[in-house]
Amino acid sequence: MANSMQDITKPIDLLQHASGTGHLRNTRPLYVDLMPPCNSACPAGENIQAWLAYATEGQYEQAFRQIMEDNPFPALMGRICVKPCETGCNRNHIDETVNIHAVERYIGDEAIAKGWTVEVKAPPTGKRVMVVGAGPGGLSAAYHLRMMGHEVEIFEAEPEPGGLLYLGVPEYRLPREVLKAEIKRILALGIKLHVNYRVANLESEMGLRSFDAAYISTGSHAERAYKWPGTAKIPFMDAIEFLRYFRTNTLPHMGENVMIYGGGKLAMYIARVVRRLGKQPVVLYPGDRKTMPAYDFEADDAIAEGVDVQMLRSITNIEGREVSVSLMQMVKGKPEPTGEELVMHADAIVIAMGQQPDSALYSNLPGADVKADGGLAVNNQTRMTGRPGIFAGGDMLTGEQRSSTVAIGHGKKAARNIDAWLRNEVYEKPAKPQTAGYKRLHMWFKTDAPAAAQPRLSPVVAIRNFEEVVTGISREDALYEAQRCLSCGNCFECDGCYGACPEDAIIKLGKGNRYAFNYDACTGCGICYEQCPCHAIEMIPEPQNDETK
Repeated sequence: MANSMQDITKPIDLLQHASGTGHLRNTRPLYVDLMPPCNSACPAGENIQAWLAYATEGQYEQAFRQIMEDNPFPALMGRICVKPCETGCNRNHIDETVNIHAVERYIGDEAIAKGWTVEVKAPPTGKRVMVVGAGPGGLSAAYHLRMMGHEVEIFEAEPEPGGLLYLGVPEYRLPREVLKAEIKRILALGIKLHVNYRVANLESEMGLRSFDAAYISTGSHAERAYKWPGTAKIPFMDAIEFLRYFRTNTLPHMGENVMIYGGGKLAMYIARVVRRLGKQPVVLYPGDRKTMPAYDFEADDAIAEGVDVQMLRSITNIEGREVSVSLMQMVKGKPEPTGEELVMHADAIVIAMGQQPDSALYSNLPGADVKADGGLAVNNQTRMTGRPGIFAGGDMLTGEQRSSTVAIGHGKKAARNIDAWLRNEVYEKPAKPQTAGYKRLHMWFKTDAPAAAQPRLSPVVAIRNFEEVVTGISREDALYEAQRCLSCGNCFECDGCYGACPEDAIIKLGKGNRYAFNYDACTGCGICYEQCPCHAIEMIPEPQNDETK
């Protein structure tokens, strides 16, 4: 009986011995860091997952400092960013996106309330950089260049910094004190700001003030010219004129019925401002909802507040106070007249059919590639114009998406390239890892946790004044939202691999240091890979060189 038992257990002992050695593997596990889809989608290049990880622990000041490595406007972007990161978030496949912008806003507001600041740690380089335009792109470039140790001066044609953030975004969306606080933090680093200063000759200005490089970020403030037959006997202005009048309390008498011609976000902003002024705004747009430049939520919010938004309407003539409007139809994706017309009454008209750059500053710049629409072309890698040492970014660039977030990202990219150019080097952009899409994850635990909603004023209340419509979330909700992050592509030390390994081949390295594999014990079974919820483990072919085993 004893001999038969020995015969049965012997092969089991041999199998256990074989499975405890690494030389039988065909593949081996490897800890990897993939690109989270939120990071990948962010035009400002924020390491969203990293600062959410700090927020998960309630370490909001550390989260603020992580954000500031890429974006100096957390409170601002938490309010006005159109949130491509949330569109890419893998939680959309489970329940709802992580409310990333709300957490960023909470962190930014905390930074303002508690006076968190940043400081320049880089040694002075002795180099001087001129920045033309104090919008989000110019301020971003100035911030990053100053943090690199360069001297920076900003030249702004308007009486206040902020660009369209100051001029164009109403307080119900972006309170002035928030914008001023974040700009003040940037300027406190030792950046000199000149307001009411329109640069006429860039090269001459650079020479007179001994600048070594320049960054142009003058935005897109020139309205496309529109003229119709007839004689208008009503106030008639473009979007930027309206916003300047509104900002300075010099709006002309506009009567009751205000017509806004356009379909972008500025058209919606203006319509909602007009509504708050107690008037009846109507928005006319030649195309349909699909072709409207404004995001759906912007149009929906305007409609909810009582703005009359009419699609497929094109102005053809203005006579006195009567506006002739052609009814349009979509043909192969483009609006065409149907032959029918109607007449509408208007007491004032605001044209908001899209802005274009004013090329006066750079049209005569040697080597500059100025396009028909006034936009400037730059080298996609270096962000430099055809004139060495002069860089550009933001809304004024041809073929680029126009948004504050994009402009902030351009400013950061340009700063890195300017810094390299000033050092007689070439900035090498790091290779981008693979993105950890949802199909790459292995979600073995329950994750249903709907997003925390941001409180907002009802439309009836909102139109009474210019108070912020969407308010911030609480500290508890900020923590909850941060903890909804799936940490896609990067280990968050859940201990899943450690607990699942049948060979005890995984070594815990202590909090914050993740794990290591003991390849002498690992059999390459792949259980760790299959259960890793965030795809931080990849199975790779077993190396042929014995020294790597």
